[in-house]
Order: sequence, then C-alpha cells, then structure tokens
Amino acid sequence: MTEVFQFGLVPITCHAWNRDRTHVALSLNNNEVNIYRRMGSEWKLEESLQGHDLRVTGIDWAPNTNRIVTCGADRNAYVWTCGDDGKWSPTLVLLRINRAATCVKWSPHENKFAVGSGARLISVCYFEQENNWWVSKHIKKPIRSTITTLDWHPNNILLAAGAADFKVRIFSAWIKDIEPKPTATPWGAKMPLGQLMTEFSNSTGGGGWVHSVSFSGDGGRVCWVGHDSSLTMADANHEMAKSQLKTEYLPFTAVTWVSQNNLVAVGHGCCPMLYSVDDSGKLTFVTKLDAAQRKESGSLSAMKKFQSLDRTARSDQSDTTLATIHQNTITDVAIYSGDKSSASAISTCGADSQLVIWNFKLLEQSVGELRLG
Repeated sequence: MTEVFQFGLVPITCHAWNRDRTHVALSLNNNEVNIYRRMGSEWKLEESLQGHDLRVTGIDWAPNTNRIVTCGADRNAYVWTCGDDGKWSPTLVLLRINRAATCVKWSPHENKFAVGSGARLISVCYFEQENNWWVSKHIKKPIRSTITTLDWHPNNILLAAGAADFKVRIFSAWIKDIEPKPTATPWGAKMPLGQLMTEFSNSTGGGGWVHSVSFSGDGGRVCWVGHDSSLTMADANHEMAKSQLKTEYLPFTAVTWVSQNNLVAVGHGCCPMLYSVDDSGKLTFVTKLDAAQRKESGSLSAMKKFQSLDRTARSDQSDTTLATIHQNTITDVAIYSGDKSSASAISTCGADSQLVIWNFKLLEQSVGELRLG
C-alpha cells in the first residue's frame, strides 16, 4: 500500500528524484544534500553534496540532463553535474540577491531554472555558452514580499509564483537569447521577460500567505494552498475563474496535481488529502489517503504504568503516537510515478524524517472513496 523509509530523527526539508527513481536527493535540515541509492527495501547513502554555507531550502533534479540544482539560505544556487566517475561537481550560480533563496525549479525543457528568494524577486537563470557560466535575470515588479513557491507552465515560458504578500502571480520567464518567440496561451499573448500575465489574491483579509503553487498537466489551471487552511484553483480557460475552499484542517504546506481533475494537498495535518475539481471549477474534498488506524497499545508493565502516571498523569501512552503514517508535518510532495496528468504514485517527506511513497492503485483497495478516473 505505502512504502515508508526512515532517514534518522531530523526533519527532511525537501526531496527530489532522479529519472528512474533509483536515487533520491534530500536535505536533512542542514547545509548538505544527501544522495541515496535504493538497495532493495533500503536506501544507502551514496554521496553528500557539500557547497552551501547555510541551510538548503530547495532541490530539483532534472530527469533528462541528470543535473541537480540546489539553493540555500546563503543566497547561492549550485548546479551539480555527475561526471563519468560518478562524482558530482558543483557550479556556483550568482543569483545577485541580498536575502535567502527559498525555492528552485528546473523548467520543463531543462534549459533554465527559476529561484525564489526573500529579496522580493525571482532569478531566472540560464547557461551562456560564450562565457561558459550561468546568467541570472531578475523579475521584480510587482512582488512585495518573499517568494515562497514556484512552478513552471508546460510551455517552458510561464512561471507561477506564490508569495508571503498573499498573492499568486503568473509571470513570463521568456529568455530571448535561448528560446524562440512563444505562442499565445489562455493566460495571455504578450510575453516579454517579467511580464505579469495575471494576479490572484489568496485572502483579502490577510493571514493566508501562499505555501505552494502548481500548474495542471495541460497548463490551463493553477492551484495553490495558503496558511489560512485554504485550497484555491484558478482556470485560464474560464476567464480566470477562481474557486476557493476553506478547509477545516490544519494549513497545507504543499500541493500537486495528480490528474486533470484531482490534486493532493499535504501539510501540518500529517495526512495527504485528495481533492477533485469538476467541470464548473468547484473544489470538493474526496478522501484522506492515509488509511492507517490507531495502533493498538500493548499491555503495560506495572513499572511502565507508574512511570507514565508520574510523568504525564496518565496510565497509558496511546496518545503520543498519531494515527497517521507521518508523525509530524509533511514538508514536501513530489510525483513518484507518472506525471501531473495521470500520476499513479506520489512521495512525501516530513519533519518526522520519513519518506513515504503512496501507490494509488494499492491505496484504492483500502481507501473506498479513492478513484482517480
């Protein structure tokens, strides 16, 4: 049903998979990126990428070019390339920012990447062949606060950005030096670098800074989650119509599409939630993916019973373990198998140092409402 892997005791900040899912790169809340190789049912540490001075905040692994990009609170980004000997070598990318980098994403064609930061700007970086270095171009206006999340449109041009000013914005990230002129999309036709295509407000009353944003598989829809426990979807094919669902759960930290009409949100509730979108754009809660039941408490010895009474004024310790697989906040979600149009498995990592792979086909047998048709 689900595969659960433990990576120690410290939180996993973020994770990224290679193309065939035999390796995973993750950061254990420090300045290093660990690359693990799958050996049967275990993960073996293959290499530790050391280059950042401060905590790593974002990792993305390009499936086709096999390059890893990382960013950190030290205001730097590194592009890591694997040599013929299997060793990873870094290339420093000067982002020209004066605050921490917060998130990073390769574009679908893997010829550029975008970095969000606390400097109220987005750095779009591409490789300049003549000078043999990575160049960064800035998108600044009208961003008023920290960029918390980024996601690319499938056309390799448009970029969705969520920020701490409660806004989600769609920008053009067209680099004319390396790309042909883009064709028109439902989001707009005029696309010079930095062009604001559209802007959505997550909450007019404040409180809902944006945690995560995701384009749908066809690029016609965008969804995001905010700190006000909301889940929102906007549709470019229906005159930018916005549908918002204020949930009863703790705030979500990450969201991704898993089919054309379904998305999964994860966060402080420690349990992945499946939502569906109908043709009119209405969001509906479907089910929790975690069907784990409260674990049976074993019989306590007399000594343990009195120890527990002394420490917590209770004779049992059943409420120290959550009924979910994740025992703490889920920090990141990624597609494990398939793509945003038809995913068959996702992976989540959390502050409990667990990496969990959720297989939808196997979950359908245990979770009655789960249907991703």
